[in-house]
Amino acid sequence: MALRLLILFIALPIIELFLLIKIGGVIGFFPTIALVILTAVIGSQLVRRQGLTVLARIRESQARGETPALPMLDGAALLLAGFMLLTPGFISDALGFVLLVPGLRQQIARRLLSRVVVMTPAGATNERYAGRGPGTSSTRRDPHSVIEGDYERKNADSHNDENDWRD
Repeated sequence: MALRLLILFIALPIIELFLLIKIGGVIGFFPTIALVILTAVIGSQLVRRQGLTVLARIRESQARGETPALPMLDGAALLLAGFMLLTPGFISDALGFVLLVPGLRQQIARRLLSRVVVMTPAGATNERYAGRGPGTSSTRRDPHSVIEGDYERKNADSHNDENDWRD
């Protein structure tokens, strides 16, 4: 796995540089630079718009008391798309624009989620997410969430009865 990543991080920039030089030779230096800048500007605007939509979906999901796993992965894919579009090169731009297609991005996110096991804390239900959603109220408590009992606190420095206290 590490070898594959190393090859990717070495080979992809070399291929990107090769393509930039070849395309620059065909259409010229300034049009190539203008094309790289144009893809970065258009891509950043598209990522910004779609990112605001994904953020709204995350908030809606939390308000319904659901775990926003799919919208969060959608947002992570958008972040990756933005990074790729800001990186100079035509291969990274193509991959970035592919990640801007909402249906494709969500399909990738669903595939990733199907391989992940989501674990929730003990006693947590799907109705409550981060203290929000139906079934939670600041004035009403779940009777099973309160544990009654006695405790004893002792001072570790002395074993004197004056320093011990009980509640």
